[in-house]
Amino acid sequence: MAKRPPAKRPSGAKRPPVPAKRGRPAGLFTWLAVGLVVIVVAGLVIIKLTGGSSTPNAKGGFSAASTAVVNELTHVPASVFNAVGVTSPVAQVTPPQALAGQPALTAASASGATLPEIFYYGAEYCPYCAAQRWPTIIALSRFGTLKGLGNMSSSSSDFAGTPSFTFVKSTYTSKYLVFKSIEADSNVFNSATDNWVPLQKPTAAQQALFVKYDTSKYVTGYTAQDDGSIPFISLGNKFLVAGASFTPATLANLSRNQIAAGLSEATNPVTQAIITSANEQTAAFCTLTKQQPGNVCNSSGVMAAKKSMGLIS
Repeated sequence: MAKRPPAKRPSGAKRPPVPAKRGRPAGLFTWLAVGLVVIVVAGLVIIKLTGGSSTPNAKGGFSAASTAVVNELTHVPASVFNAVGVTSPVAQVTPPQALAGQPALTAASASGATLPEIFYYGAEYCPYCAAQRWPTIIALSRFGTLKGLGNMSSSSSDFAGTPSFTFVKSTYTSKYLVFKSIEADSNVFNSATDNWVPLQKPTAAQQALFVKYDTSKYVTGYTAQDDGSIPFISLGNKFLVAGASFTPATLANLSRNQIAAGLSEATNPVTQAIITSANEQTAAFCTLTKQQPGNVCNSSGVMAAKKSMGLIS
């Protein structure tokens, strides 16, 4: 089994000597499997073309995601979640890793309630982060309302600019969870500083959480050189997502609009990878929320994810 190399910077650029500047897949994929993903996605996925671009904005800046795309992303039919379950025959999907014996991560909601916190740390240039945002946004939307998403594509130097979204101006409202995010860097490279243009700086507590848990001490399959890789997500400190749940190659040659439009098609292999990951993250969220809301946490797709993750017998 070959490990996918970290996200590349523009040709000739040096790797920065600071943390959280790499991308990493959560699972281990053979190059043969990656090739299969590309072939099958190119040959079998037929989705209506509704426009859109997967090219990074060379000038930077924020571009709000369209209402139509956000609606497709945040209102996936229940029938699709249940039909897919954890079935992704083309792209391997890695579920969140359970984290035992650690203090719970909580935060105050807008109403003042103390709720489990979901903390995401990533960057716009990172293709693994780009792939991971799709199922994470979908899973979060089953527990609350995410607003302010922006269009974003990862650096074109790796996986040809994976189409996705950015959390940089997003807000989340939920009576079950608190979501906090850091997009550390943009997808624009500054040759003067030999680095990506910085966006958001984590608080001291967020940085400490990232530095402590995004390491080989806690993440199964990590070696010391993987420490500080992104994306990193703490699910209430009871589960970790360290690296992308599936390879960004799954999204190759598709626009943001095409991927979103396909989310209503349970037999679409791209949709199957995204929804499998979303169901698995939902199963982890349900553990944090004490199985609420019931219509989500007791749905057949989420129950399948719970069983596959060993959360129920």
